[in-house]
Amino acid sequence: MNEKFMAIDVGLKRIGVAFGVGQVVLPQEPILRKNRNQAARDVSQRVAEYGVNVLVVGLPLGGSSEDEMRRRIEHFVSLLEFGGRIVYQDESLSSFEASEIYTDTKRDGKLDSMAAAVILKRYLEVV
Repeated sequence: MNEKFMAIDVGLKRIGVAFGVGQVVLPQEPILRKNRNQAARDVSQRVAEYGVNVLVVGLPLGGSSEDEMRRRIEHFVSLLEFGGRIVYQDESLSSFEASEIYTDTKRDGKLDSMAAAVILKRYLEVV
């Protein structure tokens, strides 16, 4: 059975989403975040829709706000309805890498989902 992966890049306004099967990774429509409960419902729904086994969550490692960001992201993940495996992946510079790939400057969340795709590709390279 091929594992199905989803990566999320949790932001304050949007959550970038990417889906992967095997080594194929595709950015998806981002989730707009009105509040954390709505965002957690939307992520949980998307995970169920795609039949995801592994959720890869971007986590900023290093930097002065690492502990605070880890706490916020882990709290958000605790709100999800997901029975599969959850793994955390360093997301350092993923937004910068995504901006090198996706150069449109509109704030429509596509950059967030491209960053999620970068995070998922990094994870798949090491598993």
